[in-house]
Amino acid sequence: MHYDYIVVGGGPSGLQLGYFLEKMGHNYLVLEASDNVGAFFRTYPRHRTLISINKVYTGFDDSEMNLRWDWNSLLSEEGHVFTDYCKSYFPPADDLVRYLEDFKERFKINTRFNYKVGEIGRREDGFYVNSTTGESLSARQVIVATGLFKLHKPDFPGVELADDYTKCSIDPQDFVNKRVLVVGKGNSALETADALIGTTASLHLCSPKPVKLAWETHFVGNVRAVNNNFLDTYQLKSQNVILDADIQSLERDGDQLICKIIYTHAKGERRTIPYDHVILATGFDFDTSIFAEDCKPELAHCDKLPAMTSAYESTNISGLYFSGVLMQSRDFKKTMSGFIHGFRHNTKALAQILNERNHNGSWPKTPLETDPLKLARQVIDRLNRSPSMFLQPGYFCDMLVEDDNGGVALICDVPRDYIPDGEPGKAASYFTISLEYGDFSHVRDPFGIDRDPDPKKAHLIEYLHPIIRRFRNGQQVGEYHLVEDVENDYDYPHYEEALSQYFTDQILTPVSSLDNASSH
Repeated sequence: MHYDYIVVGGGPSGLQLGYFLEKMGHNYLVLEASDNVGAFFRTYPRHRTLISINKVYTGFDDSEMNLRWDWNSLLSEEGHVFTDYCKSYFPPADDLVRYLEDFKERFKINTRFNYKVGEIGRREDGFYVNSTTGESLSARQVIVATGLFKLHKPDFPGVELADDYTKCSIDPQDFVNKRVLVVGKGNSALETADALIGTTASLHLCSPKPVKLAWETHFVGNVRAVNNNFLDTYQLKSQNVILDADIQSLERDGDQLICKIIYTHAKGERRTIPYDHVILATGFDFDTSIFAEDCKPELAHCDKLPAMTSAYESTNISGLYFSGVLMQSRDFKKTMSGFIHGFRHNTKALAQILNERNHNGSWPKTPLETDPLKLARQVIDRLNRSPSMFLQPGYFCDMLVEDDNGGVALICDVPRDYIPDGEPGKAASYFTISLEYGDFSHVRDPFGIDRDPDPKKAHLIEYLHPIIRRFRNGQQVGEYHLVEDVENDYDYPHYEEALSQYFTDQILTPVSSLDNASSH
């Protein structure tokens, strides 16, 4: 059977895309290799507690705003939310699986189970998607939403002697009084270490680079506080160690594994250390084995992710798109596209892009009142409520599009880098509205940043704050920063007055006089 779209993968992103394709009435099919949705989360994380927050009690009744602190729900007009399934701040992975199963059933997402893809290749009218059992389906376009599930294995002699995160025991009693090395310093490594602190004699973590903490980088994929108990035990000399080192080899000597390392920050100093167990917790890679030779996508970020355009399309295979975790190739380690609370918004944008490109669809526009004070209030409402701008800072924006008759329309939830390449960027004159961090490169203590409340210095702010840019004929002609608010609440008179004055100046000032201008 031939479809307009085949989505490969029945995880959160496959279901999210299926939801929007179903709503738009398109001909699609979601393929899943296992016998139910959310297969990844049936196994991972191994210790079964998610690090995606589930804040049930926010003090607000606004469902859109509450998505800012609900990192597990998929987007739906009907309000099918994960917070109805669990009250824990860090929820059990099994509750997410249950939520995904119900999401699929409630919205009747067209899903085919037990279809393990063996090969994706090109044909004259699009693509074929063959199963490992010989069945063949075809589609005009294919969206790969498989995520990252292939364990990344370091390249050193003896690596095969180590256990890996995907299969090792999760029973702390199996490691009583043992010396254990965990290779890696990400969340899976720290999750493993945290589980073993109470039973191991000595526990080491090793990788070439130092630990990166999420509270320092503002990237939730770095080590989260919920996993950092091990760091405390190391600093307080509790028999646990963090090694910044390259592993040269691993050898068996009787019941022990002998690990040879070279320290990263000690001028090449070498050491040989014995262990009882070595566990690889080194992350996952993108599996390209399912692509035929003429359909292999180019890779990016040290071949970890597919290279893609601003439309989430392969840079070298036309009609091949990517959804979910793979979308982080566009904002690698900068914002939240590698996680549900980020890629759910990316996936909504992808559905709109497909609708625009293949079905003459337009991005939804809402006419706004052009009185500067009323316009300012409408913009502040979006700054206070939008989850996409808040969770994908600098990556997503809203647009205020001006027409030839002096009208203004709002387009919500647009990836900023897609604007020049798509329908929204064809407008002769528009504003973008976004929430963005400033320059954190000079910050030593993220909890002790000096701030200046002077509105004229808002462009120097490090913390999340609103930025409004004006564009004319595709070129930026102005930029305006508002000072940050500690609770990201801009519903105060001084913000309203500042924005109202800005729109008065911008709308009443000829664009020609704004060329190369920047105001703060």
